[in-house]
Amino acid sequence: MEISVVIPTYRRPALLMNCLRCLEKQVLEKNRFEVIVVSDGYDAETESVLNEFMLKTPMQIRYMHTPEKKGPAGARNMGWKAACADLVAFTDDDCRPEPSWLKSFLNHYSGELFVAFSGFTKVPVPAEPTDFALNTYHLQTADFITANCACSRQALLQTGGFDERFGTAWREDSDLEFALIKHHIPVLKIHKAVVEHPVRHAPWGVSLKEQKKGIYDSLLYKKHPDLYRWRIQSTPLWNYYIIVFSYVFSTVAFIYGFKLIAAILAGVALILTLEFFLRRIRRSSKSPSHVTEMLVTSFLIPFLSVYWRLYGNLKYRTLLL
Repeated sequence: MEISVVIPTYRRPALLMNCLRCLEKQVLEKNRFEVIVVSDGYDAETESVLNEFMLKTPMQIRYMHTPEKKGPAGARNMGWKAACADLVAFTDDDCRPEPSWLKSFLNHYSGELFVAFSGFTKVPVPAEPTDFALNTYHLQTADFITANCACSRQALLQTGGFDERFGTAWREDSDLEFALIKHHIPVLKIHKAVVEHPVRHAPWGVSLKEQKKGIYDSLLYKKHPDLYRWRIQSTPLWNYYIIVFSYVFSTVAFIYGFKLIAAILAGVALILTLEFFLRRIRRSSKSPSHVTEMLVTSFLIPFLSVYWRLYGNLKYRTLLL
């Protein structure tokens, strides 16, 4: 066994089967790799579908689940700790590894105790993508994501693996990358290790729900403040804070009769909000539904983003602006 593949999943059996069928097409011989599927909590449907699939596939597959729902970080930890190989690859259940994916990693692995690899993640988007699709497209330029990476077992042991305080699929991969950097473990880019990450269907207003992930920006900042400013966000989100401040104090000024000040502050907030809206819509779909979504969410995102970031600051006792 030369390489183990860990796939966290939860209640997405159809997507998981697509991923596993891609792994069946790997040019690497089936006896040289194993697949470990870890459900984030008990999932009877996925277990049933996977048991049926395992009866037919030539791949070596193991299935397990965490005792409770903890997020993908906990599922990945359970997976890599159970792996047989000294090199562990990670991908997600909604991804589609290309046939040479695993072999490309092994072609650059010579048994080093401390090493990590980052592949190339391809994100196909339509000619007129949504704002959500464009955000997903940024995965193509990410330095290190768990949709497409591999780490030696010793590197995972040295860094402690994934921090399970990251309770959702957000920033847990950056946290591992920063831990690798701090431990002086090389992260090598392997462009031929390709995984396709399709853009999933997203409900109307999905960007509002996404703001809650800001809690984990605060956690990442607390753990790695310098690397966060260098690799994630170089300056505070001043535009969001100015928008929120202007709307709030414009309302207060109006209530107390300072109508000129209220009008000025409201004007500042409106200009910045419209600039934010135009920046989002410039490269994305111009369909009426999407334009309406971008307009409505552009007014609400600054408030939600500031709220969840401040919530994260209180929870993790840090100060990320």
